[in-house]
Amino acid sequence: MTIATDACNEQRIRVYREIKKNEAHLDALNYPGSKVTFVVDQETLPKPDPNLKVFFFDIDNCLYPSSTKIHDLMSVSIIDYFKYQLGLDEEHAKELNRTYYKHYGLAIRGLMLHHGIDPTDYNMLVDDALPLQDILKPNEKLREVLIKMRECGKVDKLWLFTNAYKNHALRCVRLLGIADLFDGITYCDYKAAESMICKPDPAAFEKAKLESGLGDYRNAYYVDDSGSNIQTGLSVGIPKCVHLVEDKVLDVLGKTPEGSVVIKNITQLPLAFPELFE
Repeated sequence: MTIATDACNEQRIRVYREIKKNEAHLDALNYPGSKVTFVVDQETLPKPDPNLKVFFFDIDNCLYPSSTKIHDLMSVSIIDYFKYQLGLDEEHAKELNRTYYKHYGLAIRGLMLHHGIDPTDYNMLVDDALPLQDILKPNEKLREVLIKMRECGKVDKLWLFTNAYKNHALRCVRLLGIADLFDGITYCDYKAAESMICKPDPAAFEKAKLESGLGDYRNAYYVDDSGSNIQTGLSVGIPKCVHLVEDKVLDVLGKTPEGSVVIKNITQLPLAFPELFE
């Protein structure tokens, strides 16, 4: 069974209207931390510094809690993309999404490899259309924690490390009011199919290492909500990784690896890394 072209066009019109609302809201932000102050796409990579200390932060379900259900909204948008853009019914859309997620880690990679979809169009219809401003608000407590970490000077850089595309990632930290507290970002480049890498692939960690200027994994710190990602972090040599596991939320991407520290909320970082707040 396929979805009619008229329904597809109507869905696009709804999405475009939502995107315009999202863009207008983002442009109007003026509170502390609502503006990005770091270079998003570096023209040249920094020279690796063996003494540099970098703290890597996952974003989704980490800098904001998974109980916000943003992941659920994103899943609906992804299924809608399969339905309306590929012309699939609900059942087949869900089945193909599960298949691509299992084999490639991200649905978009399977879509690019097997359907030749436009990744920019996908990002717009799936991520850019999410009404994040209705869910994410400035997190003053988290802002205080990050400022304290910077002021203590035990780490040189705070670095965003995400499987999302840059549009979604930057919108999240701007809405949370913490965008000015980071020194850079390593994101999943949706525009590259064959070369697309994402966590938990060790190559993604190497990409973050190079882009941040980190010279030695032993000087890195890392927090993520995915047990599988934490496992890779430990395996590449990051000595202290924190698995963020919210109450009553099951991690579908792997159990807490042995050797990692568990917290329930990102504002508990001082409990996990007391040496960075002294």
